[in-house]
Amino acid sequence: MATNERSPEDEYFAREDIEKQHKLAKELGAKRSQEQAETLRKAHWMKCPKCGNDLQTIKFKNDVDLDRCFHCHGTWLDAGELEKIAAHEEPHRIVDAIVNIFKRT
Repeated sequence: MATNERSPEDEYFAREDIEKQHKLAKELGAKRSQEQAETLRKAHWMKCPKCGNDLQTIKFKNDVDLDRCFHCHGTWLDAGELEKIAAHEEPHRIVDAIVNIFKRT
């Protein structure tokens, strides 16, 4: 056998090594993505998306926590909170309920 030719066994181990390296690179990329996402979450957690100041949690109708910026007076809803507020109101009063959120807080 010539020195440049690989045996089937050598090719098998070379493929295995490449697959291990590829898997390791994917895991490292996923870990970096998770770390970057966590860094972003920490930097933006409870910060007003409009002005960047701290948000404060206020109670609304006992079962909904709203995030309020007392600097720019923005009020922010998390996923599902608008639906909770709307569930307490008659269909024709939903807009009034939303407007009242901003007046009362």
